[in-house]
Amino acid sequence: MSQEKSHDIHDYMKQIHDEISADYQRIQKRAVDDPGTAGDQAEEDWAKLLREWLPSCFTVVTKGRIIGYSGIVSPQIDVLVLSESYPSKLHSKKIYLAAGIVAAFECKTTLKASHIKEAVETARKVKNLFDVREGSPYKELHSPIIYGLLSHSHSWKNEKSNPAKNILKKLETSSETVVEHPREQIDLLCVADLGVFSVAKTTYIGPKNVPNYTETVANIYGKEGAATTSFLAYLSGVDGQVDTFVPVGALLTHLLNKMARENVGMRALAKYFTLTNCSGSGTGFMSIWSLDIYTPTVIEGFGEKLSNGKDWDEWGGAFP
Repeated sequence: MSQEKSHDIHDYMKQIHDEISADYQRIQKRAVDDPGTAGDQAEEDWAKLLREWLPSCFTVVTKGRIIGYSGIVSPQIDVLVLSESYPSKLHSKKIYLAAGIVAAFECKTTLKASHIKEAVETARKVKNLFDVREGSPYKELHSPIIYGLLSHSHSWKNEKSNPAKNILKKLETSSETVVEHPREQIDLLCVADLGVFSVAKTTYIGPKNVPNYTETVANIYGKEGAATTSFLAYLSGVDGQVDTFVPVGALLTHLLNKMARENVGMRALAKYFTLTNCSGSGTGFMSIWSLDIYTPTVIEGFGEKLSNGKDWDEWGGAFP
C-alpha cells in the first residue's frame, strides 16, 4: 500500500467526514419541525471542526457581527476565527473588531443557489470593512480576512443534476454582478459531501517583462498582461482525483494555506497538509482583470520583482 493511502492524516479526515455525514442525517430529521435548531447545530459542527484543527492560539466563536474602524457593522456571521492577539475581554461580545478577525464563515445545512449569491454579497461587505492595502501583488489582490461558505450537503440531488457545475456557475455569475475588485471575492466554499471550491489569483505580465509571453498567451491576457482569479473545484469521486481525497481535508488544506499568508507561524503546518495531498486537484473557471486593479507602484515593480515558484513571496506570480 502506498504512503499516500496509509497516511494517518487521511484517516483523520475520513473520520471527520463520517461524523459530519451522520450529523447531517440527524439534523435533517428535525429540520422541518425546528429549522432554527437545525441551523444552530450546523454552525456548531463547523465551529467544532475549526476549534479542533486550527492552531490553539486562535479562538473560534459563533454568531457575531464585524465592526470596521469607521463604525460600519457587517451582517451577522455564523462562525468567526479570532486572532491570537484578540483581547480575551471581548471574546464574548457579539460585535467583533475587524482588525482581530482572521476568518469568517456562513454555514448552511443544505446549500442552495441563493445561499451562494448571498455569501458573495456578504463577503464583499465584510472585506470592505478593512483598509485597502498597497505595496505588493499579494496585498492588493487580497483582504486580510478570509471569507467562506460551509455546508453539510446541497440541494441538487436529481440523477441528472451536476451540483459542482451549478455551484461554479453561481459563483461566476454572482461574482460578475457583485464583485468590483479581486480582494472582495469569497475565498472558500465547502460542501462536505461534494467538494471544495477555492479561489486562486495570478498575474501575467506582457513581453516588456516576460520574453516568453507568446502570441497565444497575449490573445488571452492582452499585450500588457492581466490579473486573473480562478474558482477551482476539488471534488469527491471524479476521474483523476486521488483515492484519499476528502472534502474536509481539502477545506483545511486551503484554509491553512490562506491563513499562513498572514500568519507566518502556520506555514510549516500548511505545507505539511499540502505535501500529504489532502487538497487533491481542482478544475474550474477563470476571470480576467485589467492590470489597472494594481497601483502604479506595483505595476512598475513587476519587471524586477515578480517571481514564480517562491513559497510565500508577496511578489509571486500566483497565489493558490
